Amino acid sequence: MSYLGRLVSKTVINGKNKVHYLQTTENCCKKEETIMKKRTLSLLMAASMTAGLLAGCGSSKPAETTAAPTTAAATTAAETKAEETTTAEETKEEVTPVTLNIAYMPNYGSLWSIENAIDQGYLEEEGITANLVEFQDGPTIIAAMESGSIDLGYIGQGAHKLCINGQATIFALSHISNGDALIGGPGIKTVEDLKGKTVAYSSGSSSEDILLNSLTKAGMTMDDITAMDMDASAIVTAMLSGGVDAAATWSPNSLKILEEMPEATKLTDNMTFSDQTVSLASWICMPKYAEENRDVLVRFTRALFKAMDYAANDHQEETAALVAAQVAQDKDSVYEQRGDAQWMTGKEVAKGAADGTVEGYYELQKQNFIKSGAVEVDPPVADYVLLDVMKEAGEY
Repeated sequence: MSYLGRLVSKTVINGKNKVHYLQTTENCCKKEETIMKKRTLSLLMAASMTAGLLAGCGSSKPAETTAAPTTAAATTAAETKAEETTTAEETKEEVTPVTLNIAYMPNYGSLWSIENAIDQGYLEEEGITANLVEFQDGPTIIAAMESGSIDLGYIGQGAHKLCINGQATIFALSHISNGDALIGGPGIKTVEDLKGKTVAYSSGSSSEDILLNSLTKAGMTMDDITAMDMDASAIVTAMLSGGVDAAATWSPNSLKILEEMPEATKLTDNMTFSDQTVSLASWICMPKYAEENRDVLVRFTRALFKAMDYAANDHQEETAALVAAQVAQDKDSVYEQRGDAQWMTGKEVAKGAADGTVEGYYELQKQNFIKSGAVEVDPPVADYVLLDVMKEAGEY
């Protein structure tokens, strides 16, 4: 019999101590219950601690497993970023710095893109330093290229004949021009009035083209006039001094004549023949240079295209100021030359090179030259116009 059982039995025999024993029994029960509670609590605490330890031991490995991927991911991300940075730096380092002698003519159309390419840092981004050299016309620029003194250059409509003949390669379209004009002096109001008159022009240039197109449209030829071939820079002086009766020239010469000779009349301009041809301005180089320096052409054209985007985005006045500073002309007179062309963005030219529009311009131009007898060959446009350079340069 247990100790608790003996106490209960004794309580029954000795009633006097019943309460005592009952109390004792109760106390014993309470003590036993307390002991049991303590033991139970101890067991529960021990179990809890054990479970905690087991849980801790059990979670330690998964914790490591969870942390490992996080660390690995962070490491991978860091390595990837480092690789990208290294690649970017390597790509930047791979761009070989180059200094180019670049020919231009002293007008807004020739300088609008190159000046912004320099001023906005687009050429610098491509590792290109530009040394600008002034010329008066396209044929002279091509002659300088042939001598090796010029790397790249800008030409107007007329000099494109030399490109068609294989003397130079076009790698970028600059704009569609309306800067050429045939201007009659006092008393000359129509092209027909030029019969027997002395007309100044510059052979091989867009000056000659506007003159030939004007005469043809009027049913006339060069034999109907006294054509005086002279340097482009001398045409304005000859016209203003009365040394010639009319002049075929381009902006800003045409604007200067019309401004200083109020009695003069603009007989025709490029838009007069928009249904027959298109007057283009382009960037060119020697065929051999194009073969050996395609990367430079892409880099240079990309800088030009970004500059064209910038100028077209409401920065014409700023552009005029840059051009005026370069050519030492009045800013307002340069600003007026904005009306001399259809100014396209670089993105528009690149898109046109991809969808056939630009090729169509050069084909129309070539066919007009052939029709007028200015050129006798008919090569594919792709033989002398690098459309792929324009397309690649437009990927920015």
